[in-house]
Order: sequence, then structure tokens, then C-alpha cells
Amino acid sequence: MSFNASQTRAIHHKNGPMLVLAGPGSGKTLVITERTKYLIEVCGIDPAQILVITFTKAAATEMKRRFQRKMNRSCPVTFGTFHAVYFAILKHAYNYSADNIAREEQRYQCMREIIAKEHLTYEDETEFITSLLGEISLVKNSGIEIANYYSKNCAETVFRKVYRQYHEFLYKNRLIDFDDMLVYTKELFEQRADILAAWQNKYRYILIDEFQDINRIQYDIIKMLAGERKNLFIVGDDDQSIYRFRGAKPEIMLHFKDDYPEAEKVLLDVNYRSVKNIVTSAGYLIGHNKERFQKKIEAADQGDIPVEWQLFESQRKENARIIWDIQEAVEKGAKYEEFAVLFRTNTQPRLLMEQLMEYNIPFRTRDTVPNLYEHWIAKDIFAYIRIALGSRERRDFLQIMNRPKRYISRESLDEETVAFDVWEWYYEEQPWVAKRIEKLEGDIRMLERLSPYAAINYIRKAIGYDEFCTEYADYRRIKADDLFDVLDELLDAAREYKTYDAWFDHIENYTKELQEFYRVQNQNPNSVALATLHSAKGLEYENVYIIDVNEGVMPYKKAVLEPEVEEERRMFYVGMTRAKKNLHLFSVRQLNHKDAEISRFIKEAQPPEKKKD
Repeated sequence: MSFNASQTRAIHHKNGPMLVLAGPGSGKTLVITERTKYLIEVCGIDPAQILVITFTKAAATEMKRRFQRKMNRSCPVTFGTFHAVYFAILKHAYNYSADNIAREEQRYQCMREIIAKEHLTYEDETEFITSLLGEISLVKNSGIEIANYYSKNCAETVFRKVYRQYHEFLYKNRLIDFDDMLVYTKELFEQRADILAAWQNKYRYILIDEFQDINRIQYDIIKMLAGERKNLFIVGDDDQSIYRFRGAKPEIMLHFKDDYPEAEKVLLDVNYRSVKNIVTSAGYLIGHNKERFQKKIEAADQGDIPVEWQLFESQRKENARIIWDIQEAVEKGAKYEEFAVLFRTNTQPRLLMEQLMEYNIPFRTRDTVPNLYEHWIAKDIFAYIRIALGSRERRDFLQIMNRPKRYISRESLDEETVAFDVWEWYYEEQPWVAKRIEKLEGDIRMLERLSPYAAINYIRKAIGYDEFCTEYADYRRIKADDLFDVLDELLDAAREYKTYDAWFDHIENYTKELQEFYRVQNQNPNSVALATLHSAKGLEYENVYIIDVNEGVMPYKKAVLEPEVEEERRMFYVGMTRAKKNLHLFSVRQLNHKDAEISRFIKEAQPPEKKKD
């Protein structure tokens, strides 16, 4: 097998630290496995003294498989994730077993109990618990003092109570979560020099893949493990660091030479995946980031296929073009699996999924795409409509009676069936509340006569549901715009239906199809891939469509500070470099019937002289 000059230099590195900058499609897995083989066969290193770390179990398994195939024999090199390696260290020290690792359902059940005890309010329980556990993880991984952490989900004092009770639950049940594996290993190495020395002696050569995704605590442990030998071989691409929200610190890679001034640096500068124009455009784009290693990547394939950019009137037309392209290519012999549609957030492809189902085009999703109609906001809208259609069930009224705030108590509805006159009579001594019930009755009569589209608008503006969302967002410390996006999407989805029955029939059929799709989706590998930019990392496809390349989506509206915008640009770079032959960047004039601006990334991906046009 032949290697280029940069790959050869990396593979033949023996002692001391080395930083390998590996651009997209540059053969980093090849370099790691070949260097491991070189250490054993040429340098005579004991395979048991080599540790190869990557970030996911799937990547570690694949790397081990490739390595064993090269060796044609069983070699006791350790391949594993940070968590697997650190847990192995803790097992030796504390006799832990797999039973000591907190299972996902145990953590969620614990959080449910804490939330109930603290009387915390939320709309979507799973979403709320996931957010809280994410924050707990961030605190542990970044080493922030809990007293200095400001929660995004609840008041500081409340979050500290949640954090403490969660830890008491783990301690009492002798359980550890994935973040504890890091925290406890660091503490163990700091307190027990003898144990640290034993592990330093065991792992004399350390190779780390995807180093740009490392966090502070993982790095602190690795530095201790590398010790005085400093045989640390790190491979990664700072331009593909996209996990800051999980605590990844791309600056660790950027400042690696501050910790290891003697480290050699090599750039794997040939992209063997993408054709020339994709590599060039992606290079123009990422060049706008300031906090990065400057690098020039060349394409091995000089094929002259242009990168396409198109502007569409709407998402519906954007999707229609993708469907037409796929159908035409498949008729000519292409496979569905050669196509991928990438997007920024997992709510974006809902309409596309509906259209793909209409045309019987098989697809698979890398992320769970939430059903719009199961969102709590949709359930509120449906409750209003059900009441307008004649429902007098207590649960429907309980759901919406204080959305917006009407200051009506649950006790006022003590029967399973609600009668407006009886309900008003309950408040005869508080006529101002009775008046609000009377107004609700009038609104319900109005809704009865409207189309679904007009009804949603009426609930939002005339009844005051938008105001409720603003207050709720303020209380929960979330952005009201996120809630309005759901309402806008519902509005758009209802637009073409003239009656409630027709709309509800569509919702029921779509929900059934979606459930069936999730049941069978992995059984058909020959299907179009739908993925967020995050989950597409590490994958490659012949044809890639990146959709809704508009300001507010890419870069995402929450990215305000320069480091956040740079992360968004890296994410877009990752998306562009998934394409092997054909890359299509699609923008729209309107998102949910609101004017949308073309993303700055479109201009940035063009050569400097073109930007003046």
C-alpha cells in the first residue's frame, strides 16, 4: 500500500508527542491503524502497551476491526472510548462492575422524582429531563464549581438542589454515570501516584482519534497518563470541532503545543473523498474562521463538477426539486442510498418526510425527528378545536383554561363533563372570572365556523395564545421564538385543509405512517439518508443536499457571539465535506411563510473575486 508524504511521516513517528491535522477524507483512520502496526512490527513495541482512544463505541470497534485485518493475527492493543478506558481503570481500583453504571431509565426515573418533589413545571417531561441531565453533565465535564453555574432551565438555587439530589441518589445506590467515570479517574490519579504509575507503565504509547472533540477533564487525565514519556499521538481536525454544547474544547487542540512545545506537527492535506470544487468551496468558507490552524487542502480527484446553489420560493418547492432529482437518478440506475439531505435542526425535515412518504421514496433518519402534532403546543391547539367541535370533556378544558391566563381554578371543574352556564355560575361572586369564561364561550363559538388555518390564527391573536407563549418562555428561561416556530409550522401545515375533519384525518394518517416508518426504517439500507449536520459527521455520500441555507438556520439564530458563529461555520463545513461528487446548497425565500435571508455562508463559500458581484 502506498502513502503520501504526510501520511508516511505520521505513520513512521515513534517517540514523543505528535499533532496530526487530518482534513476531511484524508485517511486519518488509515494513519492511526498503520502507525499502530508500524510501532509493533518495525519498532518492536509490545502491542499490550498501545492504547488507541476514540469517541464512539462504533468508531472504536471499526478501527479495531480494520487493524486486526491488517495484522492477520490477534493483537492485544487496547481500542476503546474515553469512557470505556477510564471505567476499566476504575474497575481495577474500586471493583466496579457493569451493574454500577447508572442505566438511562434509572437516571430518568430519579429525575422524575426530584422534579415532582421540587414542584418544577414543564410541558414536555422527556425534553425537560434531558436538558437538566445535559446541564449536570456540562458542569461535571468542564469542572465548573456548581456555585458559579447559571442554569438555562431553572433558577440557580433550584438547579443546585436538583444537582445535589441526583448525586445523593447515585451515591446511595453505589452508581456512577458516564461523567463520574471521568471525574473519579482524575481524582484517583491525583490521589494515588502508585496507581497512576502502574497505568503509565501499561500504556506507553497513546493514540487519540477526533482529538478536536476532547473536553477539559478528558485531556487532564490523558496528560497524566502520558506522563514523562509524552508518547501522545493526537489526530483530528480543528475545523470539524462541532460539539462545544457537550463541553468539547477545540482550543485544547489549538494550544496543544503550549503543553508540548516539542510536539511535531504534520498536516494530512489531500482529500481523497470529495471532488476539487467541493474541497475549494469548503476551504473558502472555513477560511473565514479566525480561531483555527491555517491549512491548504487539495483534492485527489480533480473532476470539474460545480457546487450548485439554488434559491427556491418555499420549502415545499425546495423539497420537490430534491424528490425530482432522486427519482430521475434512480430511474437511470442510481441507488437511494447514494443521496443524503442534511439540515441544521431535527425539526426541519418534517415537511420533506411528508413529501417523501407521498412519493414512496424510502428514507432513514440519523436522528429522531419529533412529530410536530405531538408537541404540547399542538395538543393545546387541538384541545381548543375539539371543544369548538362539541367536546365537553373536563380534560380538554383543564388543558386550555389558563392558556392564556384566566385565573380559573381546577376546583371549578369537578364534573367529568363541562357545562358553560354551570361553570359561570360557580364564579357568581367573582364576576370578573365569570366574564372570562363567557368570553371563552364566545371564542369557542367563533372557532366552530373557521378553517384550521384561520382557527390557529384566531387562537394565537384573538384568544391570546401568543402572549401565553411569551410568558411561559420567560418563566422557563427559553426563547419565545422557539415556541412561535412550532406555531408557525402548525399554521403552515394546516394551510391547505378546508375543514377540521380533513386536517385531523391527515394528522392521523401521517402519525400512523411515521410510527410504521420508525418500526421498519433500519431494515432498508437502500434509502435516502436524512441527518442533522451534527449526526452526519464521519459519513460520506455521492450526492449531498444541504437545505434551508438561510440566516437564522445556518448560522442558527442562537449563535450570537463570534465563537458560536465559528462553530456554526465548522458545522456547515462538515456538511459540505460529506459530499463526494455532487453538492447542492439550497436556500428559500420564505420559511414558514416569513421572508428569509440567504445565509452568509453561501457568499463565504465562493472565491473572493465573486463576492463583489
